[in-house]
Amino acid sequence: MGAGPGTHPGANLAALRDHNAALVLGLLRDAGEAGASRAELAARTGLTPQAVSKITGRLRESGLAAEAGRRASTGGKPATVLCLVPGAAHALGLHLDRDTLTVTLADLMGAAVATRTTPLAFGAGGDAVLDAVAREATALLAEAGAPAVLGAGVAAPGPLDHRGGVLHRVTGFPQWDGFPLRDALSERLALPVTLDKDTNAAALGLALRGPRDAAASSFAYLHLGTGLGAGLVLGGRVHRGARTGAGEFGHQVLQLDGPPCPCGNRGCLEVLCLAAVAAGDTARAARLLGVGAANLVRLLDIDHVLLGGRTVLADPDAYVRGVRAELADAVAVRVAPGGDRTVVEGAAELVLAPLFGRGVDEMTIGLSGGH
Repeated sequence: MGAGPGTHPGANLAALRDHNAALVLGLLRDAGEAGASRAELAARTGLTPQAVSKITGRLRESGLAAEAGRRASTGGKPATVLCLVPGAAHALGLHLDRDTLTVTLADLMGAAVATRTTPLAFGAGGDAVLDAVAREATALLAEAGAPAVLGAGVAAPGPLDHRGGVLHRVTGFPQWDGFPLRDALSERLALPVTLDKDTNAAALGLALRGPRDAAASSFAYLHLGTGLGAGLVLGGRVHRGARTGAGEFGHQVLQLDGPPCPCGNRGCLEVLCLAAVAAGDTARAARLLGVGAANLVRLLDIDHVLLGGRTVLADPDAYVRGVRAELADAVAVRVAPGGDRTVVEGAAELVLAPLFGRGVDEMTIGLSGGH
């Protein structure tokens, strides 16, 4: 792809490497168009006014923040309001499903600027998938006017190793086992790349877009589409497990002598649920999903359950009813906000979240260097 699909904004990245700058940026992002004054930023971060002035000065020089008017005077000098500049930089979000590729360009607020969706033959192997991603990313960025891009977040089917950026034996596609997807895509895109499981990316995006007073909440995002998996947020943090193995929700065994599952076991929730979907028995599929959800709620004592994925979205009321019936009002159940963009928007947040001091200790571990 030559010089790559986007321009690396070096000044922007340099400004964001400082932890305190990330905290300030995070507060500006939360404030939205209302913005925040330097005094408010100092009070919320615990930093000195002098430190905040230096940080906001750097952010303004880099184009990431700008003055946006003044507060009404309360007797003293009116305070200058600062706002994040959403279009100063962007992130690519990539959702690699088993049969579909979705690419989105998100601004610093996480808002989608442009999105492309195309069929994808995930079973065609590495070269074909890399070619498709590079082609769609290049086309998307050309449509958007070649904006500055900080990196690409990739949401892919699991299991995988998000720290090493390597796929494992993806259910139904064992040929991907050991493929270094993160580094291969970084080479093709000439961008830093972060890789995570699709359900984890969705859970991250949902956690970040939720109300700040719910930051310590715990929930499960259950995704029923070409497969069945879960993204878990415990105490406000995405729970991946030491090997990104958490959330393999679809491979809990419900029927010991049940039909074989591509994972190698028999009677897995995923194979039972997908069989019901294929037979057009939505009520049974929803009930099975509810049984699995009830197991999860009892095990983890989570606060609520969010449902997503193309199968759920095709008949959301039926799936919400079916899951609620099995949970017996133990927790709230609803369709996840974001619709069919939940995963790809979360993929973009894999890049954006660390820049705003959100999940830095977890997310930067899986970041490749780019080129």
